Amino acid sequence: MQIATHTEDKTSAAAAIKAALRDKAHAAGFHSVRIARPDAIPLAGERLLAFLAEGRHGSMEWMKTTADRRRDPRELWPETRSVVMLAMSYAPDTDPMLALAEPLTAVVSTYAKRADYHDVMKRKLKDLAGALEQDSGAPVKVFVDTAPLMEKPLAEAAGIGWQGKHTNLVAREAGSWLFLGAILSAAELEPDNPEHDHCGSCSRCLDVCPTRAFPAPYQLDARRCIAYLTIEHKGHIAPEFREPIGNRVFGCDDCLAVCPWNKFAAEAREARLSVRAELDNPPLADLLVLDDAAFRARFRGTPVKRTGRDRVVRNCLIAAGNAGDASLLPHVTALLGDPSPLVRAMAVWAYRRLAAPDAISAARTAHELAEPDPDVRREWTA
Repeated sequence: MQIATHTEDKTSAAAAIKAALRDKAHAAGFHSVRIARPDAIPLAGERLLAFLAEGRHGSMEWMKTTADRRRDPRELWPETRSVVMLAMSYAPDTDPMLALAEPLTAVVSTYAKRADYHDVMKRKLKDLAGALEQDSGAPVKVFVDTAPLMEKPLAEAAGIGWQGKHTNLVAREAGSWLFLGAILSAAELEPDNPEHDHCGSCSRCLDVCPTRAFPAPYQLDARRCIAYLTIEHKGHIAPEFREPIGNRVFGCDDCLAVCPWNKFAAEAREARLSVRAELDNPPLADLLVLDDAAFRARFRGTPVKRTGRDRVVRNCLIAAGNAGDASLLPHVTALLGDPSPLVRAMAVWAYRRLAAPDAISAARTAHELAEPDPDVRREWTA
């Protein structure tokens, strides 16, 4: 009888800890907080290895070097007994695809139009983790998308949502617009039930992709993904992808935006994640004139800053070439002599799409022979 009473007391205490954590998380602005066992994603590691074997990670070599640690949260921290997954909504109040019809506008992905979510969420997670550690007496670790942790499979195992056909997380009560964070705890907390797939026969996310980045439902080839190409890819963007990029200069929201579950998405509650005016799809011309100092000043404290000026201007030049508007030609011409060969190459591509034939011939004569970079020279003759 004493053993039963002790077990009941222990169960009751764990339930109280979990309830307190949920109350504090909701008060802090999180849409959802749920718990998974560290061994709840046994197949995720195999899928990751298959993804890497196909080379679908592109140049993101960090995914390969950390693959073993990603397979199980206990590889990251052996003391893990429970994984607390939290989600915060960043749902937009307008359709982000509307700006794609405005060629002189630089389209920035919805998540990047605000303060860096890593910074915003980590402060909140540290507060929650501190309270959990105090209540449970067990140590904790906090992670926000910067450690080798498979957040989306863990969020699915915890019941926050499911990985849709576009491989992103979808929640019945919040749609596709979710930031994820994790607290690893050495405490034994009661896990929640996993969520199940509710995509059904819908294929909108697959059909809308401009670069056909989904080889099959639930599979992504990052090498063809506009988000990867405009944010992670450090080199020249292949010609086959330039026109499909359109005026997207940082990321792509298409597969998220068309998801029917977004009709249930709650608007973002966190004030520090409100959209910044200077990031809300600014005029393309404003970004084409940024040098490194101006770029850093404009995008300080946002996800855009980490990608760097040269890559963002590279993307803007692709958008300029796609715009077909001669008003951008002076900005493009000025970048033909930019210090960065990455920028110069795309300036050549954009210039050849905007300038008159005689002007192109004269510019080629002036620049091609003096150009030290072979990739830039190839753009003059492509």
